[in-house]
Amino acid sequence: MARHGSAHGWYGKVAGAALGVTVLAAGASLWTAQADAVRGPSPRAAASATPGSDVKPVAETIAHASDQGERGLNITIDDGPDPVWTPQMLDILREYGVKATFCMVGTQAQAHPDLVKKVVAAGHRLCDHTVSHDTAMDAKSQAYQSQQILDAERMITEASGGVRPMYYRAPGGAFTPYSRKLAASRGMRPLGWNVDSKDFERPGTDAIVATVQRELPNGPTLLFHDAGGGRSQTVDALRRILPQLKEQGYSFGFPTR
Repeated sequence: MARHGSAHGWYGKVAGAALGVTVLAAGASLWTAQADAVRGPSPRAAASATPGSDVKPVAETIAHASDQGERGLNITIDDGPDPVWTPQMLDILREYGVKATFCMVGTQAQAHPDLVKKVVAAGHRLCDHTVSHDTAMDAKSQAYQSQQILDAERMITEASGGVRPMYYRAPGGAFTPYSRKLAASRGMRPLGWNVDSKDFERPGTDAIVATVQRELPNGPTLLFHDAGGGRSQTVDALRRILPQLKEQGYSFGFPTR
């Protein structure tokens, strides 16, 4: 899996700025069936409880398959939420009736809880993408990995109003056996990808579309980004890709859990 190393410096700045943001209290409103399925005690409280006593563990293996079967695809969108790009992507997904999995950075979720709630209310799923998007975290201590995963889980859950992430995606694919086991014990299936759109490099809309179509035989889980820089090319690419894929007979779902 490719590592987007250039993201680390950007997220260092974001993390520093976001630490001063006041986290909204968990909302009283019920959200969707997803909320009912994954709502639970806050990770902060649960972390001190008996492991697995308050959440349902899932498989530790890295998921790539779609719950829609052989012609199913998973749209996954990383690094947000972002106040400029996430709303535009939500509009496109709604226009084409596509649900996606948003892999959120903890500090971004903490800074933009309104967007986290909009993602959930639209029927999309949440994914823990760590606190600070450290693509080298697989070379660091288990204590550090735990802090990155569990603190992000808490931040996202609080920002959403109580809806917990259903997946965990390591930044740049920096999984370790420990991080996979920890995430799975918290009910978050480790999530990989098969098709890297390369949108992070901003190669142009045509290049992003061509990459997706070329790499699609690799598997059903597609990787895009809604933060970490200007994402106008990703927005334009999704506007072209989604109807193309539908015309080719694909359906859209969520990664298997």
